[in-house]
Amino acid sequence: MYHKPALLEESLDGLNIKKGGVYVDATFGGGGHANAILERLTDGKLIVFDQDLDALKNSKEDKSQQTIHANFRYMKEELNAKGITKVDGILADLGISSHQIDTPARGFSTRFDAPLDMRMNATEAQTAADIVNSYSISKLTLIFSEYGEIANAHRLAHAIDAARKEKTIHTTGELIEAIKDCTPKLHANKYLAKVFQALRLELNEEMDALKDLLKQSAELLNVGGRLVVISYHSLEDRLVKNFMRAGNFEGIPTKNMYGHDIRPFNPITRKPIIPSEKEIETNSRARSAKLRVAEKTA
Repeated sequence: MYHKPALLEESLDGLNIKKGGVYVDATFGGGGHANAILERLTDGKLIVFDQDLDALKNSKEDKSQQTIHANFRYMKEELNAKGITKVDGILADLGISSHQIDTPARGFSTRFDAPLDMRMNATEAQTAADIVNSYSISKLTLIFSEYGEIANAHRLAHAIDAARKEKTIHTTGELIEAIKDCTPKLHANKYLAKVFQALRLELNEEMDALKDLLKQSAELLNVGGRLVVISYHSLEDRLVKNFMRAGNFEGIPTKNMYGHDIRPFNPITRKPIIPSEKEIETNSRARSAKLRVAEKTA
């Protein structure tokens, strides 16, 4: 299977699908969520987004589905171009797909010695290797600290700088070798996963794209429409939680002239929904998934 969707039934329940509604799957991936949404529509419409052309090869022709090759940060622009100004539900599964992880040439995994790529959209020019070889020590330190939450980020950046002065770092294996003295032996896999996460988030501008998606969802959703987001690390989940609670990324509601909180969303899930033990047994990559749901109020 190209990719097994996480929290499938919980996502569908969260969307509260109307048979004639208009829905957006902002992260098509393997099409698992999209296909399940389509099954619940009769005269409704589903618009799917993905910036990865490999993923869109799985998109099937369906009169109820429209496919858009674009990053979800351009959701409003792309929908407006199709004459769609309001929708009834938006789903975003923020995880990278099993296909991306398991394809060595994509460079997402620490398991393979492969080109240090990590592009979600393979048509983009810059790769993770460009970041590793061109960013200053201070900039590398910042992304490893912020996006990887790595304690020895400064030491890590210096190790990369020393290695690239000797030879350009082209592959995942060369990067792992370059930072071996910074990598704790007891928790090597976890540490390397954080390093790769930081590079991936920076390269693909994932946190900024998520902010754009959340802000646009407040403009696009009909009153009573649902926003469903599945995140996989604390940085994403914190943004989603704050936005659903307060309509901003700080989590502090703004007030109107009468002193009342302005809340564009009502959180349906006070705490995130996580996979059951049964789901984790059959789909281990869903282990870190957290699902949050909010309803548009105004």
